[in-house]
Amino acid sequence: MVKKNASATRQKHKIISNSPKDRAFDIANIIIMIVLLFIFAWPLWFVVISSLSDPYEVWNGNVLLWIKGFTLKGYQEMFKYKPIWVGYRNNLFYTIVGTLINMVMTILCAYPLSRKDWMPRRFWLKYCLITMYVGGGLIPTYMVIKGLHMTNTIWAMMIPGALSFYNVLIVRSYFMNSIPPDMQEAAELDGANPFQYLVKVVLPLSKPVLAVVCLYYAVGHWNDYYTALIYISNRDLIPLQTALREVLISSASVADLLHNADSNTALMMQQKMELAQSLKYTSIIAGIIPMMIAYPFVQKYFVKGIMVGAIKG
Repeated sequence: MVKKNASATRQKHKIISNSPKDRAFDIANIIIMIVLLFIFAWPLWFVVISSLSDPYEVWNGNVLLWIKGFTLKGYQEMFKYKPIWVGYRNNLFYTIVGTLINMVMTILCAYPLSRKDWMPRRFWLKYCLITMYVGGGLIPTYMVIKGLHMTNTIWAMMIPGALSFYNVLIVRSYFMNSIPPDMQEAAELDGANPFQYLVKVVLPLSKPVLAVVCLYYAVGHWNDYYTALIYISNRDLIPLQTALREVLISSASVADLLHNADSNTALMMQQKMELAQSLKYTSIIAGIIPMMIAYPFVQKYFVKGIMVGAIKG
């Protein structure tokens, strides 16, 4: 009797799952996912094939879905283009040191705000929330940085954005919701002070959220070019994204001049245009590779850190 009921249930479920509406829904889902995959993946694919194609073919719009005139000329030119490598070196420094500063500041701010036995925490939490909604403004901030003699220094790229209170809230929520209060009592019985409890108990148990916040900060530093436009004029201190921006601007300016040039000048400008095209796409590839390498190492923490840390308690 039980077997008959189970067989009937499976048969009924099969009939329901294979109904025309379900099949239409599945087909629609597959089509939508394929379209979305193409929309999100094609720009990256286009950059990859353009970096490996003949610059002349790219410039004339002949490269769409596959490589045209395979060449590594763009990568060869990139190795010769000094600003790219100066920017790459600076980006690595800004990202590593800047992220380290960010994490230290975030942890030291989130930990006391997560301690329920710290009486002023509600006042400081509300006070710090103001910074999420009210900024100092560009000109006053620039005047402060200039007054601190940080313009045209490496610190201008890291100190002004040393702390994101949004990330502080994520880490604070994780500390409060994912670490049992009994752990603190046990650590105090063993003679641990608050700093030892933070370092030896809280941080090892908070790897998921720390990995996610660390990735947020690192991507922010790696992609930052606006800060350099405001505070940095020394060519030896520009980040990679600023160097890439200059390549894009030079490519556009050469294209504008090409329309009004004579034949000899046009030929020379066309060669420069092709060089700029090669540098543009190969530099983009060089710029995204480090983040693509780093992401798989924190991917296992990503979903857990986001879901738990996003609960604002």
